Amino acid sequence: MKELAPGVFQLSGFPPNAINVFLVDDVLVDAASRHAGRRILRQLEGSEVSAHALTHAHPDHQGASHEVCEKLGLPYWVPEQDVPAAENPKLIRELQPSHPVAQFYDRIFTGPGHKVDRALKEGDEVGSFKVIDVPGHSAGHVAFWRESDRVLILGDVLNNMNIMTGIPGLHEPKPYLTPDPARNRESARKLAALEPAVVGFGHGAPLRDTRKFVSFVEGLPV
Repeated sequence: MKELAPGVFQLSGFPPNAINVFLVDDVLVDAASRHAGRRILRQLEGSEVSAHALTHAHPDHQGASHEVCEKLGLPYWVPEQDVPAAENPKLIRELQPSHPVAQFYDRIFTGPGHKVDRALKEGDEVGSFKVIDVPGHSAGHVAFWRESDRVLILGDVLNNMNIMTGIPGLHEPKPYLTPDPARNRESARKLAALEPAVVGFGHGAPLRDTRKFVSFVEGLPV
């Protein structure tokens, strides 16, 4: 694991930074694909983990959630509007755009559903972080924000790599994986207004350049 900020760690994956998982204080944030359970559990050995939270219920974020929660006995915390999809992953496919890439990701990444123990809402506390509602990429997408040192875990509101080529750089999530791109841009602007100092992405390396993040968002279509 790599420490991004006090109490915030990014788990390693392959390829590096492709599908990211974080340990935020004692809460595991996201769980990659259904093939990632063993890797996640191995890296958590020796760490105190009290809960598992999602930024959103998509195949590459909830894939190993059931396995991790079952094996570690963790409560499952999911954004309120994504609870149905987290418990019944067949709904993920129905809520995603009808596109071959979305269908492919669903087939290879989606993991079993798992009963949600806590529905996350804006303003809720997750460790030392607060929940921010940032819908668009999914109906209930949330980010986690710590104001004291301006650390942001934003899921897929933006990516810091091209998910098809792996080339680094800021991008909007692909429209064929995003039910409401216009609303997602509104969410990106909401996060840019915070001027984060450290940003952890669902896809791509962490970013420590506030100006670059804010400028990219300012250049998005209105």
